[in-house]
Amino acid sequence: MPVTHDQIRAALERLALPDGGTLVSRDMLRALSVDGDTVRFVIEAPSPAIAQQMEPLRRAAEAAVLALDGVSSVTAALTAHAPAASAPGGGQGAPSLKVGGHPKPQQGPIKPAGVARILAIASGKGGVGKSTVSANLAVALARQGRRVGLLDADIYGPSQPRMMGVTGRPASPDGKTIEPLHAHGVTVMSIGFMVDEAKAVVWRGPMLMGALQQMLGQVNWGELDVLIVDLPPGTGDVQLTLCTKAELTGAIVVSTPQDVALIDARKALDMFSQLKTPVLGLIENMSFFTCPDCGGDHHIFGHGGVAAEAEKLGLPLLGALPIDLETRLAGDGGTPVAAGEGAMAEAYGRIASGLVQGGMA
Repeated sequence: MPVTHDQIRAALERLALPDGGTLVSRDMLRALSVDGDTVRFVIEAPSPAIAQQMEPLRRAAEAAVLALDGVSSVTAALTAHAPAASAPGGGQGAPSLKVGGHPKPQQGPIKPAGVARILAIASGKGGVGKSTVSANLAVALARQGRRVGLLDADIYGPSQPRMMGVTGRPASPDGKTIEPLHAHGVTVMSIGFMVDEAKAVVWRGPMLMGALQQMLGQVNWGELDVLIVDLPPGTGDVQLTLCTKAELTGAIVVSTPQDVALIDARKALDMFSQLKTPVLGLIENMSFFTCPDCGGDHHIFGHGGVAAEAEKLGLPLLGALPIDLETRLAGDGGTPVAAGEGAMAEAYGRIASGLVQGGMA
């Protein structure tokens, strides 16, 4: 079985710091991620001077985690707070990363260095499974050898930390650059890493736009073939900011088949048309339900509505996904269904393959 975060923390708790405490008790552990049998984490020292003395501890931490069953590779990075500018009164303080706030002026559209394509996954309304599709599509693309990032841009309702099974706060060595987390072969960033899961984000539009600007432009995404952006539902500030302030390759619209969902999906499609953002295709989610007892297919939300809309607009139908208990359980459990085997993993694999073959990912 894969190693758990708790097992890793328990192993690191056994390494005592010279001046007392452990990496865990002193809150120096950052960006812990498990990807199969590969473990990555960051040790954040309180100052560069202390970091220079911690290399033996870093090596010991790697060795302690490598000794755990189910681990074949460990990477521990050592970072430190850089000295901050003088505070009022001549004092010094460590830099703090603040997410949100009014956006800063841009010279041109944001295009993160090293990111080849940016794909937005959108929906006209909530509850159609857009975030589930985003997470599984990112994992499916990674399984096909693509270098994939996943940006959770749903500021008010971030769900990717739970769906991708990632915990911890991203590191920021200089108080500006954000080091993202990793899971299932995907580089992940979400406002959910920066706030308590139970706390509401109560921000006005300008703060949303500032946060999106930071998560696009200040995150160290590395070299990516595609960055998947999980948008919030609707046609609001985040969508407007992404389409006008970033070099967006295109958008994919997710909807369920019934008329109530399609009414709002059409609004999303019209928004992208007004903003001159190409729509690459549509995905029909919760298309049908296969009864585990009789084996028959039941069209709970109607049938073919998204396919008909795609045909009317001259857009490709990228896939039709069933409503499925395993998908829900996998998302709640932090391991997207596309990371495993079976019919649903194959369905997402086909959509991912189509995007790759079409040059969209």
